[in-house]
Amino acid sequence: MAQVKDPVCGMMVDSETTELKSDYQGVTYYFCGPGCKRSFDRDPEQYLTAEASHGGHDHHNH
Repeated sequence: MAQVKDPVCGMMVDSETTELKSDYQGVTYYFCGPGCKRSFDRDPEQYLTAEASHGGHDHHNH
């Protein structure tokens, strides 16, 4: 089992079993659900930049 982080929400995903993946600039990214994959596919740079700064989106309002 290979756990990788979903770049959209930060959830850990098993890269060996998920079919939800996208290749971007020679790197394969894996997703927990179709919504995260669609969001990434629309604007990959947003999530790659955001991941570096805050680790994903927030599901709760603080």
